[in-house]
Amino acid sequence: MTKKDKAGPQFVHYFGPLLKALQALGGSGSPQEVIQHIVDDLHISDEVQNDFLPSGQSRFVNQVHWARFYLTKEGLLESSKRGVWALSERGLTTNLTHSQALALFQKLSRMFQGQSSTSDKREESDPQPPKNLTSDATDSYKLNLLKILLNLPPAGFERLSQRLLREAGFSQVIVTGKSNDGGIDGHGTLQVNPLVSFKVLFQCKRYANSVSSPDIRNFRGAMAGRADKGIIITTGTFTAEALREASRDGVPPIELIDGERLIDLLQHLELGLKPVQTYIIDDNFFNEFRS
Repeated sequence: MTKKDKAGPQFVHYFGPLLKALQALGGSGSPQEVIQHIVDDLHISDEVQNDFLPSGQSRFVNQVHWARFYLTKEGLLESSKRGVWALSERGLTTNLTHSQALALFQKLSRMFQGQSSTSDKREESDPQPPKNLTSDATDSYKLNLLKILLNLPPAGFERLSQRLLREAGFSQVIVTGKSNDGGIDGHGTLQVNPLVSFKVLFQCKRYANSVSSPDIRNFRGAMAGRADKGIIITTGTFTAEALREASRDGVPPIELIDGERLIDLLQHLELGLKPVQTYIIDDNFFNEFRS
């Protein structure tokens, strides 16, 4: 990579790959699908994926979220409220070189900050939000909610997980509270249809750091012969190795719910979160009345 190719904040490098990933996925995808596609396409190393910010979020994931934020403001992505990233009509046919991505970033930065273009010498791995604007990666209520979750006692976090699973459609959700049970904190039943149901074991980890692959293997060993599926719920994150271990072929799958997904579930179910409607001014609407 040339010196010119390295110019600009790190997240600008993901503008083009993010568009390419969504195009390959048919125009839309969940954040997890898009991020995994970028990982595979760019061969993002485990070392990069396991570099975490003080907030506990992967630095790489944070940068992809910021790329999405800028592409949305440019009109290349739609502003979805349902956890799906989708290309706009323009985005379906747009490809960006790094130079074009950098020019787009500089244009939007001038709009956001009301100042001259960011210097090509600037290297910003952990961008700050534009003034008066926020990203879904840094919404203050999510950070505050995560602090609340981290300060819950272990038993309280287990009961919250129990309530979450019940609200999500599980029945007979029991918190065992047993020690020396291989890390299993409870179990429940998911009724798929009137004829089919399966038992699920779950583990709750009130972590500020990452859950590793040995944690996944230990939990799978504890659930052997006792359930069809497992769920690990954490306030933290999962390492790249843990993500691969959870979906490894030939062994029972384990569903992983990290802090970000946990907050999304609480938001979707409106547990501990109350939706508030607000308005922003559409300045373009008033242009015809200004002359």
